[in-house]
Amino acid sequence: MFGMYWQGFFLGAAMILPLGPQNAYVMNQGIRRQYHLMIALLCALSDVILICAGIFGGSALLSQSSLLLSLITWGGVAFLLWYGWGAFNVVFKRQLDVVSVDIARQSRWRVIATVLAVTWLNPHVYLDTFVVQGSIGGQMAPDARSWFALGSITASFLWFFALALLASWLAPWLNTPKAQRVINAFVGVIMWSIALQLAHSGLQ
Repeated sequence: MFGMYWQGFFLGAAMILPLGPQNAYVMNQGIRRQYHLMIALLCALSDVILICAGIFGGSALLSQSSLLLSLITWGGVAFLLWYGWGAFNVVFKRQLDVVSVDIARQSRWRVIATVLAVTWLNPHVYLDTFVVQGSIGGQMAPDARSWFALGSITASFLWFFALALLASWLAPWLNTPKAQRVINAFVGVIMWSIALQLAHSGLQ
């Protein structure tokens, strides 16, 4: 069973390591030290739900409903374009104050809403958890399936908390106007690139 655990762990790590909107948001909020541990926990708990749903039967629902996948795709495109626009606005501000209300401090509920949107409106997360992990784990025996899911969940918790804590540790060097412009430009490019990829796949 430990073999199934490590298989789930390494597959989960491979799915979560590539930089996407969720990782970019966790990193950016970690640098600003804005509820970064809460964000890491919400991302990890969301992965628990998605991984378990995918491995224990949810993959069939997504594969059978093209309408559901289409709604998720275009909702994700709209959100990523909006979030990327906000990041680019920070880049092109003439006077960037890193302690301003808009940039350095957001309300707890706005942060929660944003991290949930970054997670649940991203179609890639459903492809990773429902299609890839769900199709592999769903073929295993019930006991092995549980260990496989536990391995994937462990990878998720370790990654999100490590990313948030590392970004917070680097905050004194990265939470400056120049660094914030570079980081937000990077985040904006990531968001819009993924939005274009999703739009392209949604039109096919």
